[in-house]
Amino acid sequence: MTSTVRISGVTKSYGQVRAVRDASFTLDQGELVALIGHNGAGKTTLMKLMLGLIRPTSGAIEVLGDNPAAGEFVGRRQLGYLPENVSFDPALTGRETQAFYARLKREPVAKALELLDAVGLGAASRRRVNTYSKGMRQRLGLAQALLGTPRVLLLDEPTTGLDPELRQTFYDVIARLAAGGATVLLSSHALTELEERAGRVIIMNRGIKVADGSIDELRRLARLPTRIRLKVAGLTPHEMPSWAPQDATCRRLNGHIVEIDAAPERKIELLHRATAAGNAVEDVDVVPPTLDELYAHFLRQSEQSP
Repeated sequence: MTSTVRISGVTKSYGQVRAVRDASFTLDQGELVALIGHNGAGKTTLMKLMLGLIRPTSGAIEVLGDNPAAGEFVGRRQLGYLPENVSFDPALTGRETQAFYARLKREPVAKALELLDAVGLGAASRRRVNTYSKGMRQRLGLAQALLGTPRVLLLDEPTTGLDPELRQTFYDVIARLAAGGATVLLSSHALTELEERAGRVIIMNRGIKVADGSIDELRRLARLPTRIRLKVAGLTPHEMPSWAPQDATCRRLNGHIVEIDAAPERKIELLHRATAAGNAVEDVDVVPPTLDELYAHFLRQSEQSP
């Protein structure tokens, strides 16, 4: 697979503060990657480094085969970026703003204006930006980030202020871009959204990359238990079924659900035991560790490391 971004041993310092510390990873063509971490973890700094807005203190960055901080970086027009806090000229209309950025990027204005409809701003496109709500300004930011069908798309908290319907539309758009070969790097605190959509997750803590892989890979590394929830007939509110394993953590939820914490290698065994003939199990749900739980696990693990 072709790599579009290469980060090699990158450190970025501001005086005594190291915002990014010895980070290394690659992003490939067609990947949709989630970059997660607490505020100050280095996510925005990494994006600015990839854009060439700042230079690394040490290490090397390559975007679309070139140094993004170079004065003649020819790939700049093939990048799309949405910052966490978008800011536009309040006196311009949505159409005027989008046309301005289209001309800067040397893209056809008519095609650029079609993106306003795609992000739900068609009806408000002739209004001035100073009349827009935060969510509307975020939509306008998305429209400018998508100009020119970018090969690398960097999105910093892109769904902030978007309603659920538009969030779904947004994820449909970037999924199509990734399917078409674009690299999408998306930073967000909305981990539930990312869990369902990201093919890969990079976790940052205090400027250090502490985990990198698909959700399944992170689950295998973390070895957190899978929760097996069963609705069992004929039990009193606090009673455990006789087949419940003595060597596993079991609990009752809402007086009628039995929940068992199953180690990864015991999931099948416990499911067989629970659903064996004669057991009064009416329903079963298997709940693997969520991205929120994986994130908390790897952060704890990194804090405990020397």
